[in-house]
Amino acid sequence: MIISKRVLIHGRVQGVWYRGWTVQQAQALNLSGWVRNLSDGGVEALFHGAADRVQTMIDACWQGPAAAQVSTVGVENCADIPAAGFHQRPTF
Repeated sequence: MIISKRVLIHGRVQGVWYRGWTVQQAQALNLSGWVRNLSDGGVEALFHGAADRVQTMIDACWQGPAAAQVSTVGVENCADIPAAGFHQRPTF
């Protein structure tokens, strides 16, 4: 089953290479979507792909790159279907 999930990550997640790490992980899982910093200090991502791979990515978001300290990972269903590939977006 193919699904889309919007994920909001908070904690120490900016200035620690979280977005770059997310792009690498999502591409390795063959997911489509995007990741961006939020003006409130969090990170937002949209993951689209096979349900098991999306869940693997969501689970990985709790760890993040070595310098990150994740406090929350919020997940919601999303109807958006992004273009193929995974990329960074500008801060929102």
